[in-house]
Amino acid sequence: MNHSVKIVHELPNRLRVKLSLLKEYPKLDKTYLEIYFTQQAGIRTVRLNPYAATIILDYDGRMETKTAFLQACQSLTPENCPQYAMTIAPRNPPDIGRVLISGLTLLITPWLKPPFKALLTYFMIAPTLGKAAHTLLQEGIKVEVLDGLAVGLAAWRGSYFTAMTTNSLLALGEYLQEKTDYQSDALLRHLLHPLPSKAWVERDGTFIEIPSDHITEGDVVMISVGDMIPVDGKVIEGIAEVNQASLTGENIPVRKEIGDRVMSGTVLESGRLKIQARRVGENTTTSRIRQFIEESLNKRSSAQCVAETLADQRVLYTLGLGGLVYVLTRDWQRVAAVFLVDYACAIKLGTPVAIKSAMYRGATHGVLFRGGQAIENLQQADTLIFDKTGTLTTGLLETTDVISFDERKWTKEQLLALAASVEEHTTHPIAEAVVQTAKEAHLKHRDHEDVDYLVAHGLTTQMEGQHLIVGSRHFLTEHHRISLTKYNKLIKSLESEGKTLLYLALEKQAIGVIALRDHLRAETPAVLAKLRQLGFERFILLTGDQKDKALALAEQLKMDDVYYECVPESKAKVVKELQAKGYRVAFVGDGVNDAPALISAHVGIAMPRGADLARATASIVLLADHLETLLYAKELSNKTVEMIEQHFVISTAANSMVALGAAMGWLSPISTALLHNGSTIAVLLNSLSGVSLKHSRLEEWKEKLNTLYHAIEAE
Repeated sequence: MNHSVKIVHELPNRLRVKLSLLKEYPKLDKTYLEIYFTQQAGIRTVRLNPYAATIILDYDGRMETKTAFLQACQSLTPENCPQYAMTIAPRNPPDIGRVLISGLTLLITPWLKPPFKALLTYFMIAPTLGKAAHTLLQEGIKVEVLDGLAVGLAAWRGSYFTAMTTNSLLALGEYLQEKTDYQSDALLRHLLHPLPSKAWVERDGTFIEIPSDHITEGDVVMISVGDMIPVDGKVIEGIAEVNQASLTGENIPVRKEIGDRVMSGTVLESGRLKIQARRVGENTTTSRIRQFIEESLNKRSSAQCVAETLADQRVLYTLGLGGLVYVLTRDWQRVAAVFLVDYACAIKLGTPVAIKSAMYRGATHGVLFRGGQAIENLQQADTLIFDKTGTLTTGLLETTDVISFDERKWTKEQLLALAASVEEHTTHPIAEAVVQTAKEAHLKHRDHEDVDYLVAHGLTTQMEGQHLIVGSRHFLTEHHRISLTKYNKLIKSLESEGKTLLYLALEKQAIGVIALRDHLRAETPAVLAKLRQLGFERFILLTGDQKDKALALAEQLKMDDVYYECVPESKAKVVKELQAKGYRVAFVGDGVNDAPALISAHVGIAMPRGADLARATASIVLLADHLETLLYAKELSNKTVEMIEQHFVISTAANSMVALGAAMGWLSPISTALLHNGSTIAVLLNSLSGVSLKHSRLEEWKEKLNTLYHAIEAE
């Protein structure tokens, strides 16, 4: 592409570059370009000014980062970045025109003769009066009615300058409130990462470039350095470093190799990969995040509903105070000043802005909240239930033993091939571990009939005319009446080592067992200790493990209670039993069988490796695969609710003082409007930025947790 890239200003760690492409193609998606650059190693922040055709870069100061950035600028073309952005509920930015016109007419009002002054005043305040009348007729007494009364009284008394000034301040306040709300939505729009418009896909043995929306499941996609991955899939060839910052908030690239999963919206920094597409189009991680956020904006929390109710109640208080002032003083100026004291704005508008801001902060750190209610419920939760596998443990199982119950008939290799041939039809961690072990051993696939899958129990099929069963112990013993009594000693020995067991049976006869081991996350003990400090009073472990193994783990992690040998349907039952006792329950899970519990809990939290159904039913989804993300979610929710409560107290106190000053005649209507709007804007701006935790907070936690972890180990 023949466009110029020129450094126009340079300071340590900061660079301003003029990119002619921005001027030549003004419709290029600014959000996409900012994401494209910030996902490159060493780059901290990027700001684009399309009108000046410049990019302002904040980076680590390294020459290689600067060189890579300039090369990325040079390689940009209109074809490889979209000319439109995905948006949430598209809306126009607030119009400043009314503010400017109000200000201009205010300046000329003193110079006009009384008849023209009156005419101009009534013309300018007509929209405010009309809005007040419409609100009164349609919705009853709201803040708009007070505003109309205030400016109307001033104009009726002939105080035209006061009426115009008040009207201008109302217009300015309304504009700033809309602007703040618009910016809070813009924060969330920034999270919606556009996928590349084209990709290289294998067709008939060669790679051709096709539109990304033409990719289908099973296609093999080639990803090179700098490419954004357009699909969710599995690496089938190559080794590379992938930057997942857009999804997890972590800037450190992650190594990906054969067998690893990759997600759409992430960027390949080095190496090359061939990926087999598993999810495409609207089913990709990026598209689901967009849907998730769009849903979230339409969900109102109980805090928002309460805020609106309280705000509307305080309109009546203001109206009553104004009436009392008139009865006692007969001073219409005091009454007009009182009517300009509006409790509603700060209370009603500050809450949704704080929630949207928190949703944005969470998403940039790998936490997706499904609306404000999820934030509020997590803050209120006092009991945390963990479904062990994939939450407290990594969920990445390894096969440790393959044991034949009759080695004369079945070798270890034959058993493993049987199990893998059936398990490849599911995405459960046990299935993936067994299939991977069989692949590494280069075992051949065994043909079979259609597979019947009973969630969280096992699978059955016909293989060479015989009935094959692969699954858990209770699946064999309870569902199919197959006895394992003669193998009890062996089974107990394997379970005592903390292993998960997968059984095989053919024609009602048990033929072998495969043992797998999961690993406790290194950060688990320290994270649990910190979560207690953040407000959780009870920790409960749910596991399908046998009693001895479950009790040992519960003691190690200092759990308050443990439920062992759990079957899927019992998880939701446990949640409901605890809720019936008055506990507010948060449930952390990742499997298909966790969905009922995730729905039943006050707040359901899904891990990133979880099944689609788990993520679909959870009210919070963690995108980064470590428990520190749960810590961030909890602290963020605590701070957000705390901020909302503080804003209520502060705004009520501030407006009460202003109301007192107005009622006593110490404040004019103009002063009252200035003070009221000032306090409202302060609350809104604080809501927009106040819940921002330090960007390095996760790293800070990791250091603290590491220290705490070693201290716990020492005990």
